[in-house]
Amino acid sequence: MNERDAIASGLSGELTAHGHRLLARVYYADTDFSGLVYHARYLEFLERGRSDYLRLAGVRHTELLEGMRGERIVWVVRRMEIDFVRPARMDDVLTIDTRTEKISGARIYMAQEIRRGGETLIKARVEAAIIGANGRPKRFPDEWIAAFMPPVA
Repeated sequence: MNERDAIASGLSGELTAHGHRLLARVYYADTDFSGLVYHARYLEFLERGRSDYLRLAGVRHTELLEGMRGERIVWVVRRMEIDFVRPARMDDVLTIDTRTEKISGARIYMAQEIRRGGETLIKARVEAAIIGANGRPKRFPDEWIAAFMPPVA
């Protein structure tokens, strides 16, 4: 399956009026000895939500590594806050919502939530930045700002 087919099949979730939504199932490998999701695995679910949000908004990690405007660009997480509200269990289907709160210079601030049905399990706030190959911050391109900051209705 190529990337276009994967996106069309919903593998990358969907863009929403507020950001991005992704569904994910909890597998045995995501859990600890108690059958609950191991705390560090939530970071992976959140990362998948952010990565697929970027992909559907037109920003692909592979293209950034190959070089954009003559320079490699890398996303880095600078800060993350996570509130563990309730545990997820094996075989749960999770909804991962990601939305942009603001963009400032080289930084993007995102809010994320993981739910099971209507029940909130995880709330997270993420501050990420883009840096060049030299490790210095790079300003967000205008087209990215437009993609990640949908107009307020």
